[in-house]
Amino acid sequence: MLEALPEMLTFSLWDYGVFGLMLLVSTGIGVFYALAKGGQKTSDEFFTGGRQMPAVPVGLSLSASFMSAIQVLGVPAEAYRYGFKFLWMCLGQALSTLLTAFVFLPVFYRLGLTSTYEYLELRFSKGVRLCGTVQYIVATVLYTGVVIYAPALILNQGCPLIPWGLLPEGLNPALHPSQGGMKAVVWTDVFQVFVMLSGFVAIAIQGTLMVGSPGAVLSAAYNHSRVNFADFDPDPRSRYTFWTFLFGGTLVWLSMYGVNQAQVQRYVACQTEREAKLALLLNQVGLCCIVSSAVTCGIVMFALYKDCDPLLAGYISAPDQYMPYLVLDIFERYPGVPGLFLACAYSGTLSTASTSINAMAAVTVEDLIKPRMPALSPRTLILISRGLSLTYGTACITVAALSSLLGGGVLQASFTVMGVISGPLLGAFVLGMFIPACTTGVFTGLGAGFVLSFWVAVGGTLYPPSAATMGVLPTYSSLCPLYNASHGPNGTVVLGPLPPHNVSMPTDSRPAAGDFYAVSYLYYGALGTLSTVVVGVLASYLTGEGSQAGPGAVLGGSQRGWGSARGIHPQRLIGRTTRQVLRRSTACGPGCCGGTS
Repeated sequence: MLEALPEMLTFSLWDYGVFGLMLLVSTGIGVFYALAKGGQKTSDEFFTGGRQMPAVPVGLSLSASFMSAIQVLGVPAEAYRYGFKFLWMCLGQALSTLLTAFVFLPVFYRLGLTSTYEYLELRFSKGVRLCGTVQYIVATVLYTGVVIYAPALILNQGCPLIPWGLLPEGLNPALHPSQGGMKAVVWTDVFQVFVMLSGFVAIAIQGTLMVGSPGAVLSAAYNHSRVNFADFDPDPRSRYTFWTFLFGGTLVWLSMYGVNQAQVQRYVACQTEREAKLALLLNQVGLCCIVSSAVTCGIVMFALYKDCDPLLAGYISAPDQYMPYLVLDIFERYPGVPGLFLACAYSGTLSTASTSINAMAAVTVEDLIKPRMPALSPRTLILISRGLSLTYGTACITVAALSSLLGGGVLQASFTVMGVISGPLLGAFVLGMFIPACTTGVFTGLGAGFVLSFWVAVGGTLYPPSAATMGVLPTYSSLCPLYNASHGPNGTVVLGPLPPHNVSMPTDSRPAAGDFYAVSYLYYGALGTLSTVVVGVLASYLTGEGSQAGPGAVLGGSQRGWGSARGIHPQRLIGRTTRQVLRRSTACGPGCCGGTS
């Protein structure tokens, strides 16, 4: 009887040893800062490291924050299926970094904010601040849950017998950095960035050697339409084009770096504003290195499997499993090296999880607990913060357990969550900083932005576009090893096309808005941001509030006192642009806004 090939590829004990060593180092850093003398005395030290962090580690930490297992699995798979044009993602990241460094960072840094959403109360009201806080927590729990789920795909590929019950054990080390506060999170991220990069480099080098040479890799990519930088198709349904990354990519990354608590909390931890800007620029270098390395791995993977796609052959069941299969395949004779890839994926996960958990605890303390219980001692706030970290960690694990129901891959799922919820929040900050006329219209804008982006995202999930609409490049299975005709060392491998799949042509059951639902997922955040801004402005003018907004607008007494404590009066900010806010905060003198620049 003929026996199907290939045999199941699994991780070895050496691989788990390398993986365990990485976890021990990450845990050790968190425990060290959690128990270190002279630190963690106040919530400010816990959440911002006392605002004395140097630029280089903060920049590397910023790079690691959203480069999780989602990117380790998702970016190479997307490059495999869509080609080199995914490198245009670096353009969107660069533009968002520049906008963050020179527009958003000065506002948050000079105001000395611990929670980003304090600005929303300063500019609008307590209700807007609460709305922003809740939206952020929901988005972060969902995003982090998807991040934690991604490494389970790797373990499932390398060892299908590993139960879901081990997932909390896998996340457990991520909770230790969060217990050590911002210093532990930052230095853990630095270690994990180098682990991620080393994993990508090892895969790219070994894969290139197996193909033959870098020239052979590029030749295979060119001959199969993978060298496709000049894709300027304006069709928004195409998953990746130059315009998709320029507009959609820039806005979704701006929502994650410009106003996202996890990132703002890092760069305001720097010693000076100049150091914070330097950290953001270093972050951009790190992001480009990580994305470029991941795309390179995807192209090398295509060169290896150009005649036998593992997905078409049935060796894997989803695109997210391309990378685990590749690693187990090319490093089969090198015990321990697949463990480096496993550590690479988990490094990104631990970085993102610890960052997100620390940030959620920060906004909860600053936005929900402190305003209602101002008499709590610093020691009590520290204990509450650590308890919140454990609570949010448990919530993220629960979401991870439900993420197996997702469709479209972990990369799309993560960007969808951030786009649908964080996109409208970015719009609220844009209204506050650049639209003087907007006041309570921000509520209407937030609602409209969320409803529109959520509607399109759900529609795109229920009625996904076809591969041709998205622009998936063709893959092949013409030379897959099919059968072993005899046993033993002299066995014969038969190469040939796979048997045709019995697939019936689906009927077009999409609704009338099907083309609208087919829009690229990178545009979800842009839809949320732009609709929030447009509707917010219109609502303010239609209600007559826009014509009344000005420097003399009056806020509630609690808000006035809140601003006075930082040397900035909220009524001076209403109706003013970002430039005027910064001029006022600079004039109030060093330290009066809580900053040190």
